[in-house]
Amino acid sequence: MIEVETVDFVSVLTQDIQRAKQFYGETLGLPIETEDEHDVEFTLGQVTLDVFNPASIGRPFSPTEAGIAIRVPDVAAARAALEAKGVDFDGEIVDSGVCHFAFFRDPDGNALMLHRRYAPRVTR
Repeated sequence: MIEVETVDFVSVLTQDIQRAKQFYGETLGLPIETEDEHDVEFTLGQVTLDVFNPASIGRPFSPTEAGIAIRVPDVAAARAALEAKGVDFDGEIVDSGVCHFAFFRDPDGNALMLHRRYAPRVTR
């Protein structure tokens, strides 16, 4: 086994750094940590979100379907705020019995989710 200390960053790919910078920085309101011509890093809660153009290293673009769950205090309020900025959501808010969540995508098609757990975690 390896000893894991923390997650340093998670990544999503983009085909347009400036468009991604506008979406994550202005629409979602995430602070920029670092940026250059092919890469922008944002503070996403306790982890860094790296938005990277893979064409800069000769790799193909492909949006992530796995998704990133973004914890917010109130899913409905966050959704309304993003919808007011033109963000489209995939369906209604889901209540799973332990959390609320709502799916949406960035301009490159990367899957994202607003999420809020309201029930305690079950330990096994």
